[in-house]
Amino acid sequence: MPSKQRLDRIANRIREVLSEMLILEVHDPRLNGVSITDVHVDRELAYADIYISAIEGQIREQEILQGLESATGFLRHSLSQRIELRTFPRLRFHWDPTPERADHIERLLASLRQNPTTGASGNGNNEN
Repeated sequence: MPSKQRLDRIANRIREVLSEMLILEVHDPRLNGVSITDVHVDRELAYADIYISAIEGQIREQEILQGLESATGFLRHSLSQRIELRTFPRLRFHWDPTPERADHIERLLASLRQNPTTGASGNGNNEN
């Protein structure tokens, strides 16, 4: 059973190579603007859970996941050629909502900065 450090190195390598492949080798228009946010490999090296996001956000979530599912065989084979493992984990893709949540929080904070709330009296005067 691989150590935690080895699993992390494998996951990072999968993320790096897969990100490069999505930019340079995958020509499916559904996958334009897709980025890998995280990769987790289980202890048995049976599965690699790949978390993705896209510039357009959840508007295209299903379309992107379908594109990745249809390319899974090609992606897994290409990854196995570039990353030496006895058996290569099966790829499972998941949508990562973290970037959209962060963007939403940023917009909320920006709106609060633009429209600061006034004091409890409603007149903005804090003098007593």
